[in-house]
Amino acid sequence: PKMKEDNCLHAALICLGMLYYSHAVTTEKLNHARPSLHGHHEKGKEGQVLHRSKRGWVWNQFFVIEEYTGPDPVLVGRLHSDIDSGDGNIKYILSGEGAGIIFVIDDKSGNIHATKTLDREERAQYTLTAQAVDRNTNRPLEPPSEFIVKVQDINDNPPEFLHENYHANVPERSNVGTSVIQVTASDADDPTYGNSAKLVYSILEGQPYFSVEAQTGIIRTALPNMDREAKEEYHVVIQAKDMGGHMGGLSGTTKVTITLTDVNDNPPKFPQSVYQMSVSEAAVPGEEVGRVKAKDPDIGENGLVAYSIIDGDGVDMFEITTDYETQEGVVKLKKQLDFETKKSYSLKVEAANVHIDPKFISNGPFKDTVTVKISVEDADEPPVFLKPSYIFEVQENAASGTVVGKVHAKDPDAANSAIRYSIDRHTDLERYFTINAEDGNIKTIKALDREEIPWHNISVFAVEVHKQHQEAKVPVAIKVVDVNDNAPKFAAAYEAFVCENARSNQQFITISADDKDDSANGPRFIFSLPPEIIHNPNFTLRDNRDNTASVLVRREGFSRQKQDLYLLPIVISDGGLPPMSSTNTLTIRVCGCDSNGSLLSCNAEAYILNAGLSTGALIAILACIVILLVIVVLFVTLKRQKKEPLIVFEEEDVRENIITYDDEGGGEEDTEAFDIATLQNPDGINGFIPRKDIKPEYQYMPRPGLRPAPNSVDVDDFINTRIQEADNDPTAPPYDSIQIYGYEGRGSVAGSLSSLESATTDSDLDYDYLQNWGPRFKKLADLYGSKDTFDDDS
Repeated sequence: PKMKEDNCLHAALICLGMLYYSHAVTTEKLNHARPSLHGHHEKGKEGQVLHRSKRGWVWNQFFVIEEYTGPDPVLVGRLHSDIDSGDGNIKYILSGEGAGIIFVIDDKSGNIHATKTLDREERAQYTLTAQAVDRNTNRPLEPPSEFIVKVQDINDNPPEFLHENYHANVPERSNVGTSVIQVTASDADDPTYGNSAKLVYSILEGQPYFSVEAQTGIIRTALPNMDREAKEEYHVVIQAKDMGGHMGGLSGTTKVTITLTDVNDNPPKFPQSVYQMSVSEAAVPGEEVGRVKAKDPDIGENGLVAYSIIDGDGVDMFEITTDYETQEGVVKLKKQLDFETKKSYSLKVEAANVHIDPKFISNGPFKDTVTVKISVEDADEPPVFLKPSYIFEVQENAASGTVVGKVHAKDPDAANSAIRYSIDRHTDLERYFTINAEDGNIKTIKALDREEIPWHNISVFAVEVHKQHQEAKVPVAIKVVDVNDNAPKFAAAYEAFVCENARSNQQFITISADDKDDSANGPRFIFSLPPEIIHNPNFTLRDNRDNTASVLVRREGFSRQKQDLYLLPIVISDGGLPPMSSTNTLTIRVCGCDSNGSLLSCNAEAYILNAGLSTGALIAILACIVILLVIVVLFVTLKRQKKEPLIVFEEEDVRENIITYDDEGGGEEDTEAFDIATLQNPDGINGFIPRKDIKPEYQYMPRPGLRPAPNSVDVDDFINTRIQEADNDPTAPPYDSIQIYGYEGRGSVAGSLSSLESATTDSDLDYDYLQNWGPRFKKLADLYGSKDTFDDDS
C-alpha cells in the first residue's frame, strides 16, 4: 500500500510539473514577441528614421522537480537572445554550478536539460551563467547573465525522531494530564513549500494509559490512580506523520518507556495477627528473642518501617529495635528473666511508616499492630546467694573455731538441689578460715592479729550436690576487730641531753608515744614516773595531756665528772579497756654548755683532757705529729727511688701463658693419661680463682717449726720445706703445672696421620695427569709421578 501511495504521489507531481512547464513556455513566447525596451535611433539613406533595438536575454526563473526518474532528461528551460535570427550563427554557452555535469544546453536552440536526478535536501538551488557568442569567432555578442535553477521539493523524506528510544518517569497516582515527556521529530523536506514537513503526532501503543498532543509531541497521563504496585513500567509507541497527517504522508515512530515512580500510598501490614516466641531464662540482657516484619509494598524511603512496643506486660522486660537492612523488628531481652517467677509475657508491637506523604493521608493510618507472645523456658541455673556480698566481724586473738558468720545460697530451679560450700583457697592462702560444707558457717582456724592483717577478703563457692558444674561465687569481707593487746611505747629512740649549768624546772625534752592498737584502744596516753622514783631528786615528768610529756630538771648543778649518764624510767598507759601500760627508759646525758645553753661537749674524757691541757698545747702536739708523718713519707720515698732501676718492673714473675697441645692422647678410652684432680684449684671450689698475671696480695708466713736453721746446709730439707710452704699457701697460683701425656691408651683404631711415609707406600692413585697441568704443577708432578718417571729422571 505504501508503494502505491508513492507512485500516485509521483504521478501527481509530474502532472503539476508539466502544467508549470507549459505555463513557462507560454510566458517565454510572449516575451519573445515583446519589443526591447532599450535602443537608439538611426537615419536611413532616404531620411527614414530606423530604430535599432539593444540585444538582451529573455527568460524567467527556472524550476526543476527533485527525484525525477523519467527516461528522458528533464527540460529545465530555454534561453533565447533578441539577436538570434534562427540562422544558427549564435552559439549559447552555459557555465556555473553543475554546468556540463548536471545541466547541459543545446548551443543552437538554448534548451537546458537536467541529466541527473536532483535532491533538494542535498542542494536546493544552482546558480548558472549564460552567454551568447558568435559561432565562428566565439566573440561574445551579449554580456554574460546569471540565472537560478531551483530544485522543487517533493515529499520524499519521512519524519525522524531525535532518539530511537526514550525513557521517562512519572509518579504513580498522578492526575490525568500530567506531563510525562516531550518527543520531537524532524522532516528534511522543505517546510516552506506545501505540507511535506508539517508533522502530526499520534500514539500507536500505550492507550488508554497515556496520550500525546498532536502538535507538540507532549505525552500526558490519560488515566487516574495508576498504581506502581500493580504495574510499574509501560511501553508507548509514538508516530509522527507529515502532510499534516493526511493520507499519503510519510511517518516515523519512536518507543517511549515510562516508569511509575513510587509514592507512599500503602501502609505497612503484618502478615499475621500473633507471633509466638520463646526465650531461655538463662539468656543475658541484649540477646535477641525473635523478629517480626510488616510488609510494605512501597520502596525506598516510602517503605521504611519503624517498630515500637506500645503495650503489654513485658514492656519493662523486652525492647524492640529496627533492622533497616531487612525491615524487620528485632525483639531483644532487656532484663534478666526468671522462669520460677513468670513464665510468659505478652507484647503489643506497632509498625509505622517513617515518611508519610500528606497527599495520601486519607488512605488511612500508615501503621499496623500485632501481638507478640513470649514464653520463658526453664534453664538449669547455678545457685544464687541471698546477698551479692557479705561482711563479717571477728575479734582478734579469738580462739580457733570461733564462728565468723554464715553465707546462704539456694538453687533457683524447681528441683531445689542441695548446696555445698567451699572457700577459694587462692583467697585464703594462709588458711585462716574454714567453712562448713553443709550450712555455710565460716569459722577461724587460728588466731588473727589485727595489727598484722586488719581485713581478710575471701571468696566462697556454692555448688549443687548433683551438678558440680553449676556453681556460684560470692565475696566475703571479714573485719578483724581490735583488742587492746599492745602497750604504748616511745614513738622514737629518745636520747636527752642536759647541761651542767641547767636551771631548776628547765624543760630539756618532749616525748610522745605510739600504740599499734586501734584509736579506741590507743590514745589518749598517760605519762608518769614509777612510784618508787616519784620523788626523784634529779628529774621530774609533766604530762601535757595531748599524748606528749615534758621532762624537766628538778635541781641545779650537774657534773660530768661525778655522773655523766642518767637512766629515767617512764610509764606510758593507753586508754583501752583494760588499759595497757609499759615502762620505757629515757637515756639522759650530762653535757657541757656555754652560757647560752648551747652544747659544747658530752665526753667525760675530753673534759678531763681540757682540764689538764690548754688549747695551744693541743695544737702544738698535733703539729709535731704531722711533721713526723711527713718526714717518714719522704724517707720511704727516697729509699724506694734508690733501689728501683730506670725501667720499673713489677715484683712479680712474668710468665708466658702459652699452652701447647702437641701431645697425642689415647682416644675416648684413654682415662689413665692424667689425673684431672691435679689440675683443679682448691680455691676455685669456693668461688675464688686467683689471677695468674699478678702476685698474691699477701703471703702466708711459713710456720716457724718448718724453717731450717740459718746455718743448715741440708738442701733436701730446704727444698721439702719450700714445697710444703707452697702446698699450704692457698693464695699461690699454680705457676708450674706440668702434665705428661705419654700414654697412648688402648683400643685406638686410628692409624698414623703422618705423611712422611706416603711417598714410599704403594698407592692405587695415578698422578700422571699432573704432567698435563702446566709448569705451575711440575713440582707436584715430579713428587707424585709414577716410578718410571723417577727412573727416567735419574
